[in-house]
Amino acid sequence: MGEIKADIEAVGRMEEVPTILEVVCKTTGMGFAAVARVTERRWVACAVLDTIDFGLTPGSELRLESTICNEIRQSHQSVVINSVTDSPDYCDHHTPATYGFQSYISVPIVQRDGSFFGTLCAIDPSPHKLDNPETIGMFKLFAKLIASNLDNEADLVQVHADLAEERELSVVREQFVAVLGHDLRNPIASMMAGIRRLTRTGVNDETRKILNLMQYSAVRMRDLVDNVLDFARARLGDGLKLEVVAEAPLGPVLEGVVGEVRAVNPNREIRSTFDLVRDVRCDHPRIAQLLSNLVGNAVTHGDPTKPIEIGACTRNGTFELWVSNAGDRISEAAMGTLFKPFFRGEVRGSQQGLGLGLYIASEIARVHGGALSVRSDETETRFTFTMPL
Repeated sequence: MGEIKADIEAVGRMEEVPTILEVVCKTTGMGFAAVARVTERRWVACAVLDTIDFGLTPGSELRLESTICNEIRQSHQSVVINSVTDSPDYCDHHTPATYGFQSYISVPIVQRDGSFFGTLCAIDPSPHKLDNPETIGMFKLFAKLIASNLDNEADLVQVHADLAEERELSVVREQFVAVLGHDLRNPIASMMAGIRRLTRTGVNDETRKILNLMQYSAVRMRDLVDNVLDFARARLGDGLKLEVVAEAPLGPVLEGVVGEVRAVNPNREIRSTFDLVRDVRCDHPRIAQLLSNLVGNAVTHGDPTKPIEIGACTRNGTFELWVSNAGDRISEAAMGTLFKPFFRGEVRGSQQGLGLGLYIASEIARVHGGALSVRSDETETRFTFTMPL
């Protein structure tokens, strides 16, 4: 019942329908016209113009089996009767005898997906000349207009449903970001502080080695959480936010990143050269994160027997930061998806990760108004971040 009620209301909201029914009656001379919803079980009037006291109003029903519209529902073909008395097909039909009409026209209303909605129909107790291209064409045109409006109404309902669902998802996203930002990052930060404190105490070499491994794991966990959090912000939330610092040296920030990577990778040779002759207006923690992701990528994919080179400089109104490593050349196929989220490229089984590091680095570059590029050959793979000053 609820679906039929919604259909009646949908037709009732169409401003064109009363005009259509009026034009139908005036053009044909018939006294009753209606838009009917016809299903496998019911015939229900959605809109009515009645000048012959047929007795129907919107919401009124006829017994489905007593209507010709039921036959049209099955055939999807129009029915046109100038005079029941003179019609060999309908002179003995039960419907005209039941409802007392002589002239009749009804055309199907079929929606975009091919589903049968109902009919645009008209009846009159007197004969009328209906079986002509002009009248039939007018009815078919009006039926298409009604079907089109029904489709638009359904589209609008779907849009509202999608918006409601999107609002619900937005709440879930905010909760997701909050969980990552607080319930995961804070415990990791506490664990890292505890490891650093233990490392400064008088521990033997074996214990120090274990603490270094724990520190490496904690740093990796922190970076993974940061990348997932930033992915949520970039793709699910309001985007990455910047807290730009205009007058503060960036060099110590970059050195801090390199120092941390060296501490958790004592067996890798990491060289750095920073030539920053002026302050860089940027979000320092974000640039540190970008560098950390690039160096982490070099540690993971680079040749462990060759050094990782890191450099930064300010020249010609541009800030440039780069990380290079020796190792296998990145394939052309991989180049096209390198900065997409969850892409991990051609990695060995021991090289675990979510594939978010380079994506987040490229997003940090983008929101700074810069760009992250890559060049790779048989001797070197180099990622370069450039940003106008």
